[in-house]
Amino acid sequence: MKYLVLLICSFFTLNTFSQTDHRMSDAEKLQLPWYNQLRNSTPSTASVTPPGSPLRTMAEWEELQGFLIAWKTYPAMLREIVKAAKVETKVILLYEAPDSPTSITSYLASGGVDTVNVQFVNTPLNSVWCRDYGPWSVYTNDVDTLLTIDWIYNRPRPDDDAVPITVAGLLNSPLYQTTTAPGDLVHTGGNFMCDGFGTGFSSNLILTDNSPAGGFNVSHTSVEIDTIMNQFMGISRYIKMNTLPYDQIHHIDMHMKLIDEETLVMGQYPQGIADGPQIEANLQYILSNYMSVYGTPYKVIRIPMPDDNGAYPNTSGDYFTYTNSSFINKTLIVPTYNIPEDSIALNIYREALPGYTITGIVSTSSIPALGALHCITKELGVNDPLLISHQPYHNTYDTINDYIINARIQHRTGVASATLYYTIDTALGYTAVPMVSLASQINHWGATIPAQPSGTRIYYYIEAQSVSGKTQVRPISAPAGYWKFDILAPTAVEENSFSIEMQPAYPNPSKGITCIPLSLSTTQYITAALYAVDGKKVTDIYTGEVQAGQKNIFVNTINISSGVYFIEITTSENKYRQKLVVR
Repeated sequence: MKYLVLLICSFFTLNTFSQTDHRMSDAEKLQLPWYNQLRNSTPSTASVTPPGSPLRTMAEWEELQGFLIAWKTYPAMLREIVKAAKVETKVILLYEAPDSPTSITSYLASGGVDTVNVQFVNTPLNSVWCRDYGPWSVYTNDVDTLLTIDWIYNRPRPDDDAVPITVAGLLNSPLYQTTTAPGDLVHTGGNFMCDGFGTGFSSNLILTDNSPAGGFNVSHTSVEIDTIMNQFMGISRYIKMNTLPYDQIHHIDMHMKLIDEETLVMGQYPQGIADGPQIEANLQYILSNYMSVYGTPYKVIRIPMPDDNGAYPNTSGDYFTYTNSSFINKTLIVPTYNIPEDSIALNIYREALPGYTITGIVSTSSIPALGALHCITKELGVNDPLLISHQPYHNTYDTINDYIINARIQHRTGVASATLYYTIDTALGYTAVPMVSLASQINHWGATIPAQPSGTRIYYYIEAQSVSGKTQVRPISAPAGYWKFDILAPTAVEENSFSIEMQPAYPNPSKGITCIPLSLSTTQYITAALYAVDGKKVTDIYTGEVQAGQKNIFVNTINISSGVYFIEITTSENKYRQKLVVR
């Protein structure tokens, strides 16, 4: 009886403890043992056995049937989100007393926002951060049945942790939960993004959350985490990066965003400032070790990480970020801060995502709690996706051969037809070219654009229709949006000199993955090692042939004692040295 009373008291305390902060409060940390008892004594309401079919977790830029928000704090921001989102899809607005549909409708109306395409759902809530505790949309066999996946939320907030159950019921979607060993997994949505084809990204917070240090009575190795993510979400390649020194919550959406299958938008601080060195080291680690789903290097778009009245996160400034943005079909909402850099960030997105409505929403009220728009929203995939994936054609010097365009196109009823639209002047309209199913690649369709002279810019998009009659375009913003490539004029090639340059390693000081950028004029065989100040070798870094051009090599200092060391690179002709401080 005593245990039952304590459990009920703990539940009551947690259930009524409203959280505005993104971080786990000290009070919550104290309640973790009681929360774990509550969680372990509550039977699962869904399957805890992984689905039997191959799985694909949708990417954020895919078609949505709904957009989730929790009406808990920051009402002015939420009102602007509703305004932008309801044009594109249904807004699922979660609320609890003392709020009501009447009071929320009145508040929306005071800002000129109606409730057309808004669905009110009364459910208990602890916080506004629905990105972190919300459901994940996963498809069987790429495009078949929509499943809802529910992790253990890495906060002791039982009402929030139950939201995926409510949403799965609304969507009539089968629910699977990673709540029971051996498939128990603690995770948070702001620390996960994926490309829609099996590649996932997270910071090493995922390792801490699933270790004894996480406090949730879950213990998994990195390999075991990979297995669970594969079994429940179809993630076959899970890229994990060092956490950042000044990002207190260690969510990757605070400094990076995947905007298509091969493009990373990365936050950029001024050189050497705040988390800039570690962000850059993490990026170079990705670029040097992984390719996109198309087998080609990732593209990178830099976007500012602006100061907060001259301060940065390492000097008590708020964590101003533009990567904490959210796709809502043909709209992207972007956090803004009433500063000049807002315009720069919005224009970067407009250039990268032609045809999208790019909407800035002032996020100064939420950012002190370490979150912005992506943190307080969650996308819900459609039940009937018509999947189109295409690697945009790159700029070319070819003025003779036609340009081959192919795309992966899938629907559960099959694909009836596909069409390529292209033009050299969008004001003149597009020419339609039927695409044909390719015998050489299952689910792939192809067509060609006639060769064009140098100086031409080609714009194009793809449209497909399923056997059931559904039509979809890609980019999803077409025909206002498009892909483009240029036919370039040949240029003279300058003769290279024979040299190698070791650029400054970063981050320096180091504690973890550290990037060592090299620039080589010719292909050379090198050896690289880390040495102590007394000349003793500490660890080998790299041995092998390096191709001409830019190359990054890496040293992991996580297990190396604090002190001063030297990176030494040796070629057949010279040695190159630079100092590295390990924290």
